[in-house]
Amino acid sequence: MTTLGTASAAPGEIDIGRLSVGEARDGSEIGLPVAVINGRREGKTLYIQAVSDGDELNGLGVIRRFVPQLDPEELAGEILIVGIANYYGFLVAEHRNPIDDTKLNRTFPGNPSGTASERISAAIFDSVKRADLALDLHQGSTSCMINETRVRCGSRHRLHGDCLELAKVFGCGYILDLKGPDGQLARAAPDKGIPTVDPELGGAVGWDETSIRKGVKGIFNVLYHYSFLDGEITTAPQTRASSFEQYGSPSGGLVSFEMDLGDEVQRGDTLFEITDPFGTVKAKVTADSNGIFWRHRRLPQVATGEYVCSIGTSIDQV
Repeated sequence: MTTLGTASAAPGEIDIGRLSVGEARDGSEIGLPVAVINGRREGKTLYIQAVSDGDELNGLGVIRRFVPQLDPEELAGEILIVGIANYYGFLVAEHRNPIDDTKLNRTFPGNPSGTASERISAAIFDSVKRADLALDLHQGSTSCMINETRVRCGSRHRLHGDCLELAKVFGCGYILDLKGPDGQLARAAPDKGIPTVDPELGGAVGWDETSIRKGVKGIFNVLYHYSFLDGEITTAPQTRASSFEQYGSPSGGLVSFEMDLGDEVQRGDTLFEITDPFGTVKAKVTADSNGIFWRHRRLPQVATGEYVCSIGTSIDQV
C-alpha cells in the first residue's frame, strides 16, 4: 500500500484524500487535497504539487487533466500529488498565505512547530523526501509570461545536471537556469538528493489552455523518459536563460509594448512606451542587453518605478 494523508492505494489503484496541515480559525481541520497513484509494477516515485501560490491555477488545471488519463495498471512506480499546496491562499485567490502573509514557496523545508506556512511546507516536504523526482507546478501569477521550466538549485549544485535534464525532458521550450531564493522547494529538495524543477506554465489570471496542454505533455514526457510508462520521447533543444533583467517605468501612465513574449531582443531595441491618457508619449524604454522578451505586466497602468517587464539574458541552447 502507498499512502499520503488519508489517501491509500494498493498496486494498480488510485486514491484521493486529504493531508492534514493544522486547523483553521474556527477550529476545523485543514487538509490539502492529495492523490496517490500506485503502479502495478515497481519503479521510481514522482512527487507533483500545484498552487504553491494561491492565485497560480494552471498547475491545478494540469493535474485535473492528466490524472484521469493515467491507468495505474500500466504504471511502474508511484506518483504522489498535492493538488493545492497553499490552501488558504487558494480559497481567497491570493498569491500569499493570508494567515501569516507569507509566500509559501519561501518556507521549505518547513517547520512542524512554526508558522502556518512553515507547517504546511513541513507536511509537504515529508512527502517530497519519499520521491526520486519532483515537479512544482507554477505560473507567472498575474503577469503574462512565456512557458518555461526553472532550474533553481544553482549551477554549482551537485544535482544541477540532474535538474537540468528534468527541465529539458519536461520540454516547455524555455529554461531559466538561475539559482532561486532560499526556501523554494526547487532549492530545498535537491539538497536532499531529489532532482526538482519549477515549470512556470504561462501567466495572467485563471486557466490558460495552451499552458495547461504544455504542462500535461510535460508530465507525460517525464513519465516516459523516467520509465514510469512504457515509451520514449525525443528531447528537443531548449532555449536557456541564465540571468534576468527587469525593467520598471520611468514615469506614470499607460504602457504600450513593442515586443511579444518570446521575441528576440537586441540591445537598444525599444521594449515599451509610456503615454498619458491622451496618447502623448512620455517615455521610451530600451533594452540594456540582448536576450528574450520573457515576461510583462498584464495591466497597462503603471506608477513611476513600477514593474513593467523582464528580459531573459545570457541565452544559449541546451
